[in-house]
Amino acid sequence: MLVYDSRAGMGEAAAKAVAESIRRCVKTLGRVNMVFAAAPSQNEFLAALVREADVDWTKVYAFHLDEYIGLPESAPQRFATFLKERLFSLVPFKEVHYLNGNAPDIEAEIKRYSRLLETHPLDIACIGIGENGHIAFNDPPVADFRDPQLVKKVELESRCREQQVHDGCFASLDQVPTHALTLTIPAIMAAKEIHCIVPGPTKTKAVHDTLYGPVGEVCPASILRTHERAVLYVDVEAAG
Repeated sequence: MLVYDSRAGMGEAAAKAVAESIRRCVKTLGRVNMVFAAAPSQNEFLAALVREADVDWTKVYAFHLDEYIGLPESAPQRFATFLKERLFSLVPFKEVHYLNGNAPDIEAEIKRYSRLLETHPLDIACIGIGENGHIAFNDPPVADFRDPQLVKKVELESRCREQQVHDGCFASLDQVPTHALTLTIPAIMAAKEIHCIVPGPTKTKAVHDTLYGPVGEVCPASILRTHERAVLYVDVEAAG
């Protein structure tokens, strides 16, 4: 765990580390497969990342971790929209693959995105941790460290939906979708390196449980302790 005095300092440090990883992958592999989280907790990191110099984005294939099911295409809360505005439209990626929560056939969309992930094994995962310890939308009731799927449909836990209101993404709980598509925990853990960015006082317990609690689905993020190249970046508030 790396602790910073401010969210801005945390974001800058994480961005520098991720940019260096991208450069290294481009040099050694000729391309990079990456997945990104969409949440206010990622704002400082994403803003700093697009400012990084000498990153060859034309070699980067981009994915995102999760997406609500059933939100209108015009809804600003859609994770595809969040990442398009803050990242995907700002630098020249080789390819951006959007997870479609409004696909007419959700099972077909799960298969499509899973095939893409199989074709593009993840080099770098940029993620966060939820107030309930989730990574992506793998809330404790649906998290499975041995999930056979790469992508699945999940029902969102009440604490997860409440966080979306706490974050200012929705005005009230009844506006928050009840279901979503998410990369599974094995899909995330398959990344060669994981950069986990977690600011704010509402994340203190989740950070504690991630680092010091038992490794188990009760705190899905605890699985990160078993990854050889996972780094946790927090501000002093999240560190408690």
